[in-house]
Amino acid sequence: MNTTPPSRSPRPLQDANIIGTTPLISPAELKREFPVSLAVEDHVSHSRAMVEDILSGNDKRVIAIIGPCSIHNTGMALEYARQLKNIADEVRDRIFVVMRVYFEKPRTTVGWKGLINDPHMNDTFDIATGLRKARQILMDINQVGLPVATEMLEPITPQYIADMITLASIGARTTESPTHRQMASGLSMPVGFKNSTEGSLEVAINAMKAARARHQFLGIDHDGKTCVMSTRGNELGHLILRGGRNGPNYDAENIAEASRLLNAAKLPPRLVVDCSHANSSKDYRRQLIVWRDVIKQRADGNESIVGLMLESNLIEGQQSLGDDPSVLKYGVSITDGCISIEETTELLRSARAMLS
Repeated sequence: MNTTPPSRSPRPLQDANIIGTTPLISPAELKREFPVSLAVEDHVSHSRAMVEDILSGNDKRVIAIIGPCSIHNTGMALEYARQLKNIADEVRDRIFVVMRVYFEKPRTTVGWKGLINDPHMNDTFDIATGLRKARQILMDINQVGLPVATEMLEPITPQYIADMITLASIGARTTESPTHRQMASGLSMPVGFKNSTEGSLEVAINAMKAARARHQFLGIDHDGKTCVMSTRGNELGHLILRGGRNGPNYDAENIAEASRLLNAAKLPPRLVVDCSHANSSKDYRRQLIVWRDVIKQRADGNESIVGLMLESNLIEGQQSLGDDPSVLKYGVSITDGCISIEETTELLRSARAMLS
Protein backbone atom coordinates (compact mmCIF):
# COMPACT_ATOMS: atom_id res chain seq x y z
CA MET A 1 0.00 0.00 0.00
CA ASN A 2 1.44 3.39 -1.06
CA THR A 3 1.50 5.79 1.91
CA THR A 4 3.48 8.54 0.18
CA PRO A 5 1.43 11.76 0.32
CA PRO A 6 0.52 13.21 -3.07
CA SER A 7 2.71 16.02 -4.30
CA ARG A 8 1.03 19.42 -4.33
CA SER A 9 1.88 23.09 -4.24
CA PRO A 10 2.51 24.29 -0.70
CA ARG A 11 -0.49 26.16 0.74
CA PRO A 12 0.04 28.77 3.47
CA LEU A 13 -1.28 27.84 6.88
CA GLN A 14 -2.35 31.45 7.54
CA ASP A 15 -3.80 34.25 5.38
CA ALA A 16 -4.58 31.79 2.60
CA ASN A 17 -7.56 33.92 1.56
CA ILE A 18 -6.07 37.34 2.33
CA ILE A 19 -5.02 39.18 -0.82
CA GLY A 20 -3.63 42.29 0.85
CA THR A 21 -3.52 44.53 3.92
CA THR A 22 -3.59 48.33 4.07
CA PRO A 23 -2.29 50.30 7.06
CA LEU A 24 -4.94 52.64 8.51
CA ILE A 25 -4.68 56.00 10.22
CA SER A 26 -4.91 55.71 14.00
CA PRO A 27 -7.83 57.21 15.97
CA ALA A 28 -5.46 59.70 17.60
CA GLU A 29 -4.13 60.87 14.22
CA LEU A 30 -7.64 61.28 12.81
CA LYS A 31 -8.72 63.29 15.83
CA ARG A 32 -5.71 65.58 15.40
CA GLU A 33 -6.84 66.18 11.81
CA PHE A 34 -10.45 66.79 12.89
CA PRO A 35 -10.33 68.05 16.48
CA VAL A 36 -13.52 68.57 18.46
CA SER A 37 -14.10 72.21 19.36
CA LEU A 38 -15.11 73.19 22.88
CA ALA A 39 -18.55 74.15 21.54
CA VAL A 40 -19.09 70.70 20.01
CA GLU A 41 -17.73 69.00 23.12
CA ASP A 42 -20.22 70.92 25.28
CA HIS A 43 -23.04 70.16 22.84
CA VAL A 44 -22.40 66.40 22.85
CA SER A 45 -22.03 66.30 26.63
CA HIS A 46 -25.24 68.28 27.17
CA SER A 47 -27.16 66.20 24.62
CA ARG A 48 -26.11 62.92 26.24
CA ALA A 49 -27.22 64.26 29.62
CA MET A 50 -30.65 65.12 28.19
CA VAL A 51 -31.04 61.66 26.65
CA GLU A 52 -30.08 60.10 29.99
CA ASP A 53 -32.70 62.23 31.75
CA ILE A 54 -35.38 61.13 29.29
CA LEU A 55 -34.41 57.46 29.60
CA SER A 56 -34.51 57.74 33.41
CA GLY A 57 -37.90 59.45 33.38
CA ASN A 58 -36.64 62.73 34.83
CA ASP A 59 -37.33 64.55 31.54
CA LYS A 60 -40.84 63.86 30.20
CA ARG A 61 -40.04 64.67 26.59
CA VAL A 62 -39.94 62.04 23.85
CA ILE A 63 -36.75 61.30 21.88
CA ALA A 64 -37.22 61.34 18.10
CA ILE A 65 -34.31 59.72 16.23
CA ILE A 66 -34.85 60.93 12.70
CA GLY A 67 -32.83 60.98 9.50
CA PRO A 68 -31.63 59.08 6.45
CA CYS A 69 -31.42 55.30 6.46
CA SER A 70 -27.75 55.83 5.57
CA ILE A 71 -25.44 58.73 4.72
CA HIS A 72 -23.98 58.51 1.21
CA ASN A 73 -23.59 62.21 0.33
CA THR A 74 -22.21 64.48 3.05
CA GLY A 75 -23.44 67.69 1.42
CA MET A 76 -26.93 66.24 1.28
CA ALA A 77 -26.70 65.16 4.91
CA LEU A 78 -25.71 68.66 6.02
CA GLU A 79 -28.57 70.23 4.05
CA TYR A 80 -30.96 67.77 5.68
CA ALA A 81 -29.54 68.57 9.13
CA ARG A 82 -30.15 72.29 8.68
CA GLN A 83 -33.76 71.70 7.71
CA LEU A 84 -34.31 69.23 10.55
CA LYS A 85 -32.82 71.70 13.04
CA ASN A 86 -35.54 74.22 12.19
CA ILE A 87 -38.36 71.86 13.11
CA ALA A 88 -36.38 70.43 16.05
CA ASP A 89 -36.29 73.90 17.60
CA GLU A 90 -40.01 74.31 17.04
CA VAL A 91 -40.95 71.12 18.92
CA ARG A 92 -38.18 71.01 21.53
CA ASP A 93 -40.49 71.59 24.50
CA ARG A 94 -42.09 68.18 23.91
CA ILE A 95 -39.72 66.29 21.59
CA PHE A 96 -35.93 65.97 21.71
CA VAL A 97 -34.82 65.45 18.12
CA VAL A 98 -31.63 63.48 17.43
CA MET A 99 -30.44 63.07 13.83
CA ARG A 100 -29.86 59.60 12.44
CA VAL A 101 -26.34 59.59 10.93
CA TYR A 102 -25.66 55.98 9.95
CA PHE A 103 -22.34 55.19 8.27
CA GLU A 104 -22.17 51.38 8.44
CA LYS A 105 -24.78 49.14 6.86
CA PRO A 106 -25.20 45.49 7.81
CA ARG A 107 -26.11 43.43 4.75
CA THR A 108 -28.22 40.29 4.64
CA THR A 109 -25.86 38.94 1.94
CA VAL A 110 -23.78 41.55 0.08
CA GLY A 111 -24.22 45.17 -0.94
CA TRP A 112 -22.93 48.67 -0.28
CA LYS A 113 -21.46 48.67 3.23
CA GLY A 114 -21.81 52.35 3.96
CA LEU A 115 -19.87 55.60 3.82
CA ILE A 116 -17.00 54.53 6.07
CA ASN A 117 -16.31 51.28 4.22
CA ASP A 118 -16.91 52.48 0.66
CA PRO A 119 -17.16 56.29 0.49
CA HIS A 120 -16.81 56.41 -3.31
CA MET A 121 -19.58 53.79 -3.75
CA ASN A 122 -17.52 51.87 -6.30
CA ASP A 123 -16.08 48.93 -4.31
CA THR A 124 -12.70 50.62 -3.81
CA PHE A 125 -13.15 50.49 -0.01
CA ASP A 126 -11.13 53.63 0.70
CA ILE A 127 -11.76 53.35 4.43
CA ALA A 128 -9.28 56.09 5.38
CA THR A 129 -11.27 58.57 3.30
CA GLY A 130 -14.50 57.15 4.69
CA LEU A 131 -13.39 57.79 8.25
CA ARG A 132 -12.39 61.34 7.37
CA LYS A 133 -15.73 62.01 5.68
CA ALA A 134 -17.60 60.53 8.64
CA ARG A 135 -15.72 62.60 11.19
CA GLN A 136 -16.17 65.80 9.17
CA ILE A 137 -19.93 65.40 8.75
CA LEU A 138 -20.31 64.55 12.45
CA MET A 139 -18.52 67.79 13.30
CA ASP A 140 -20.69 69.75 10.86
CA ILE A 141 -24.00 68.34 12.14
CA ASN A 142 -23.06 68.89 15.78
CA GLN A 143 -22.08 72.47 14.89
CA VAL A 144 -25.55 72.94 13.35
CA GLY A 145 -26.83 72.13 16.84
CA LEU A 146 -28.30 68.68 16.35
CA PRO A 147 -27.32 65.68 18.46
CA VAL A 148 -26.28 62.61 16.46
CA ALA A 149 -27.27 58.94 16.65
CA THR A 150 -25.57 56.08 14.81
CA GLU A 151 -25.37 52.31 14.72
CA MET A 152 -22.13 50.82 16.00
CA LEU A 153 -21.50 47.96 13.60
CA GLU A 154 -17.72 47.52 13.48
CA PRO A 155 -16.14 47.24 16.95
CA ILE A 156 -13.07 49.23 15.83
CA THR A 157 -15.03 52.25 14.52
CA PRO A 158 -16.06 53.83 17.85
CA GLN A 159 -12.48 54.82 18.64
CA TYR A 160 -12.61 57.08 15.55
CA ILE A 161 -16.02 58.75 15.95
CA ALA A 162 -17.64 58.02 19.34
CA ASP A 163 -16.66 61.36 20.88
CA MET A 164 -19.28 63.08 18.69
CA ILE A 165 -22.12 60.56 19.13
CA THR A 166 -25.00 61.28 21.53
CA LEU A 167 -26.92 58.03 21.10
CA ALA A 168 -25.79 54.65 19.76
CA SER A 169 -27.66 51.54 18.69
CA ILE A 170 -26.84 47.89 18.15
CA GLY A 171 -28.73 46.44 15.20
CA ALA A 172 -31.04 43.46 15.00
CA ARG A 173 -28.38 41.32 13.30
CA THR A 174 -25.71 42.03 15.92
CA THR A 175 -27.64 42.33 19.20
CA GLU A 176 -26.92 38.66 19.91
CA SER A 177 -23.18 39.09 19.20
CA PRO A 178 -20.93 38.87 22.29
CA THR A 179 -18.48 41.22 20.55
CA HIS A 180 -21.11 43.96 20.26
CA ARG A 181 -22.40 43.46 23.79
CA GLN A 182 -18.85 43.84 25.11
CA MET A 183 -18.28 46.89 22.93
CA ALA A 184 -21.50 48.47 24.23
CA SER A 185 -20.31 47.94 27.81
CA GLY A 186 -17.49 50.40 27.15
CA LEU A 187 -19.32 53.05 25.12
CA SER A 188 -19.69 56.48 26.72
CA MET A 189 -23.25 57.17 25.55
CA PRO A 190 -26.66 55.49 25.91
CA VAL A 191 -27.07 52.42 23.68
CA GLY A 192 -30.27 50.98 22.22
CA PHE A 193 -30.54 47.27 21.46
CA LYS A 194 -32.94 46.19 18.74
CA ASN A 195 -34.96 43.02 19.03
CA SER A 196 -33.75 40.26 16.72
CA THR A 197 -34.81 39.96 13.08
CA GLU A 198 -36.99 37.05 14.21
CA GLY A 199 -38.68 39.40 16.67
CA SER A 200 -37.23 38.01 19.90
CA LEU A 201 -37.15 40.50 22.76
CA GLU A 202 -35.20 38.09 24.93
CA VAL A 203 -32.11 38.53 22.74
CA ALA A 204 -32.14 42.31 23.22
CA ILE A 205 -32.90 42.09 26.94
CA ASN A 206 -30.01 39.67 27.41
CA ALA A 207 -27.82 42.10 25.49
CA MET A 208 -28.82 44.93 27.83
CA LYS A 209 -27.96 42.79 30.85
CA ALA A 210 -24.62 41.76 29.34
CA ALA A 211 -23.68 45.34 28.45
CA ARG A 212 -24.26 46.46 32.03
CA ALA A 213 -21.52 44.10 33.24
CA ARG A 214 -17.75 44.59 33.24
CA HIS A 215 -15.84 43.00 30.38
CA GLN A 216 -12.33 42.45 29.07
CA PHE A 217 -11.89 41.96 25.34
CA LEU A 218 -9.56 42.67 22.43
CA GLY A 219 -9.69 46.08 20.80
CA ILE A 220 -7.51 49.00 19.76
CA ASP A 221 -6.40 52.02 21.74
CA HIS A 222 -6.25 55.60 20.45
CA ASP A 223 -2.86 54.95 18.89
CA GLY A 224 -4.27 52.01 16.93
CA LYS A 225 -2.43 49.38 18.98
CA THR A 226 -4.12 46.08 19.74
CA CYS A 227 -4.87 45.89 23.44
CA VAL A 228 -7.11 44.39 26.09
CA MET A 229 -10.05 46.71 26.74
CA SER A 230 -11.39 46.64 30.32
CA THR A 231 -14.82 48.20 30.78
CA ARG A 232 -16.95 49.22 33.75
CA GLY A 233 -20.28 48.40 32.07
CA ASN A 234 -22.91 50.66 30.53
CA GLU A 235 -26.17 51.02 32.48
CA LEU A 236 -27.75 53.27 29.85
CA GLY A 237 -28.99 50.47 27.61
CA HIS A 238 -32.57 50.47 26.34
CA LEU A 239 -34.79 48.28 24.18
CA ILE A 240 -35.73 49.15 20.60
CA LEU A 241 -38.80 47.48 19.11
CA ARG A 242 -38.46 47.08 15.32
CA GLY A 243 -40.85 44.21 14.61
CA GLY A 244 -39.82 40.80 13.31
CA ARG A 245 -40.65 38.04 10.89
CA ASN A 246 -43.95 37.46 12.70
CA GLY A 247 -44.99 41.06 12.11
CA PRO A 248 -44.97 44.44 13.86
CA ASN A 249 -44.59 44.86 17.63
CA TYR A 250 -45.50 48.51 18.19
CA ASP A 251 -49.12 48.01 19.31
CA ALA A 252 -50.22 48.49 22.92
CA GLU A 253 -50.28 44.76 23.67
CA ASN A 254 -46.72 44.21 22.45
CA ILE A 255 -45.44 47.27 24.29
CA ALA A 256 -47.09 46.08 27.50
CA GLU A 257 -45.41 42.67 27.07
CA ALA A 258 -42.05 44.33 26.43
CA SER A 259 -42.45 46.40 29.60
CA ARG A 260 -43.35 43.26 31.56
CA LEU A 261 -40.25 41.44 30.32
CA LEU A 262 -38.02 44.40 31.16
CA ASN A 263 -39.45 44.58 34.67
CA ALA A 264 -38.98 40.82 35.10
CA ALA A 265 -35.32 41.22 34.09
CA LYS A 266 -34.96 44.07 36.63
CA LEU A 267 -34.30 46.54 33.83
CA PRO A 268 -35.91 49.98 33.41
CA PRO A 269 -39.20 49.47 31.52
CA ARG A 270 -38.47 52.17 28.96
CA LEU A 271 -38.27 51.57 25.24
CA VAL A 272 -37.96 53.12 21.80
CA VAL A 273 -40.12 52.13 18.82
CA ASP A 274 -38.58 51.92 15.35
CA CYS A 275 -41.29 53.03 12.90
CA SER A 276 -39.43 51.44 9.97
CA HIS A 277 -38.22 47.90 9.19
CA ALA A 278 -40.67 45.13 10.14
CA ASN A 279 -42.91 47.56 12.03
CA SER A 280 -43.75 49.25 8.72
CA SER A 281 -43.62 45.96 6.78
CA LYS A 282 -40.55 47.47 5.05
CA ASP A 283 -42.77 50.07 3.34
CA TYR A 284 -41.49 53.55 4.20
CA ARG A 285 -44.93 55.02 3.49
CA ARG A 286 -46.38 53.07 6.44
CA GLN A 287 -44.04 54.69 8.96
CA LEU A 288 -46.61 57.41 9.60
CA ILE A 289 -49.13 54.76 10.72
CA VAL A 290 -46.68 53.46 13.31
CA TRP A 291 -45.64 56.96 14.37
CA ARG A 292 -49.20 58.16 14.97
CA ASP A 293 -50.18 55.00 16.85
CA VAL A 294 -47.17 55.15 19.17
CA ILE A 295 -47.46 58.90 19.77
CA LYS A 296 -51.12 58.38 20.73
CA GLN A 297 -50.12 55.65 23.17
CA ARG A 298 -47.63 58.00 24.79
CA ALA A 299 -50.11 60.88 24.81
CA ASP A 300 -52.62 58.57 26.52
CA GLY A 301 -50.16 58.07 29.36
CA ASN A 302 -47.86 55.15 28.44
CA GLU A 303 -44.54 56.45 29.76
CA SER A 304 -42.75 53.21 28.93
CA ILE A 305 -42.44 54.73 25.45
CA VAL A 306 -39.54 57.18 25.58
CA GLY A 307 -38.66 57.45 21.91
CA LEU A 308 -39.34 56.74 18.26
CA MET A 309 -37.12 56.19 15.21
CA LEU A 310 -38.06 57.42 11.74
CA GLU A 311 -36.25 57.06 8.40
CA SER A 312 -36.45 60.37 6.58
CA ASN A 313 -34.55 62.19 3.83
CA LEU A 314 -34.79 65.35 1.75
CA ILE A 315 -36.95 63.57 -0.82
CA GLU A 316 -39.14 60.53 -0.23
CA GLY A 317 -38.43 57.13 -1.74
CA GLN A 318 -35.46 54.93 -2.55
CA GLN A 319 -33.13 54.43 -5.51
CA SER A 320 -30.68 51.68 -6.43
CA LEU A 321 -26.98 52.51 -6.36
CA GLY A 322 -26.19 50.99 -9.76
CA ASP A 323 -22.80 51.19 -11.44
CA ASP A 324 -22.52 54.97 -11.78
CA PRO A 325 -22.92 57.01 -8.57
CA SER A 326 -22.81 60.25 -10.58
CA VAL A 327 -26.34 59.65 -11.90
CA LEU A 328 -27.94 59.25 -8.47
CA LYS A 329 -30.87 61.54 -7.74
CA TYR A 330 -29.99 64.13 -5.11
CA GLY A 331 -31.81 63.82 -1.81
CA VAL A 332 -33.03 60.23 -2.22
CA SER A 333 -31.91 57.23 -0.14
CA ILE A 334 -29.82 54.47 -1.71
CA THR A 335 -30.68 51.98 1.03
CA ASP A 336 -34.12 51.75 2.71
CA GLY A 337 -36.88 54.02 1.51
CA CYS A 338 -37.45 57.23 3.50
CA ILE A 339 -40.25 59.76 3.92
CA SER A 340 -39.58 63.37 2.90
CA ILE A 341 -38.45 66.18 5.19
CA GLU A 342 -41.79 67.87 4.53
CA GLU A 343 -43.76 64.86 5.80
CA THR A 344 -41.33 64.58 8.72
CA THR A 345 -42.07 68.19 9.65
CA GLU A 346 -45.82 67.50 9.61
CA LEU A 347 -45.42 64.40 11.80
CA LEU A 348 -43.30 66.26 14.35
CA ARG A 349 -45.75 69.17 14.54
CA SER A 350 -48.75 66.88 14.96
CA ALA A 351 -46.89 64.84 17.59
CA ARG A 352 -46.06 67.98 19.56
CA ALA A 353 -49.73 68.97 19.49
CA MET A 354 -50.78 65.53 20.75
CA LEU A 355 -48.18 65.55 23.52
CA SER A 356 -49.01 69.05 24.73
